[in-house]
Order: sequence, then structure tokens, then C-alpha cells
Amino acid sequence: MIFLGLMVAALATVAAVGVILDSTAPASLSVFGETVPGINSQWQIFSAGVVLAIVFMTGIMIAFFGIGRAFRVRQELRELRDEHEQSMHTLEMEKRRLQRALEHARSGNGGPPQLPAHNVATSR
Repeated sequence: MIFLGLMVAALATVAAVGVILDSTAPASLSVFGETVPGINSQWQIFSAGVVLAIVFMTGIMIAFFGIGRAFRVRQELRELRDEHEQSMHTLEMEKRRLQRALEHARSGNGGPPQLPAHNVATSR
């Protein structure tokens, strides 16, 4: 989406530069050496400039929306990665606790193994 917005803005800029460089007569519009048919007065040239500016601004807006979306996706991925790391840390601690309980039970210290109290804090 960023690329599309920048391309629209670039095309509008190229068209504007072409109009500025090629328009020599006060009431005719030419783009890259070709006269645009149907434009005979100054208000029509002004209107063409307004349309060109709207197209340019649309391209810039599309690019900014694409940048904002990319930023949000990157932020969500970072949050998911952090949540995954926290979950893996909690699971690793649980694994170690269970391994200690199993070793205690296998060592034959009498009676069934007593599992330590389990306290897992969840954050969401």
C-alpha cells in the first residue's frame, strides 16, 4: 500500500512538472509536448491543477495509511513475541519444578512426592 501511494503521488508530480514545463500559451494545456483537447480557458487549466493536486494528496494519504498499518503490525508482532517469551519462561519454570518433584520421588524419601505450591501469575 505504501508503494501504491508513492507511485500515485510520483505520477501526479510528473504530470504537474510536464504541464508546467510544456504550457507556454496562456489558455492551452500541453503535457509532454501534446496539447490536451477540450481545455481552452484558464479556469479549465486551474481545474486541471486542482484535480492533479487531489490525486497527489490521495497518493500521499495512501502511503501514510500504509506506513501506519505497517507500524501497527510490527507493534503487534513485538507484543506477541514478548507474550510468547513470557509463556515459555513460565513453562520452563514449571518443567524444572516437576523435574525436582520427580527426582525427590525417585530418590525414595518416603511417601508420595509433595509438589510445591504452584503460583503462576498470568498477565494479559
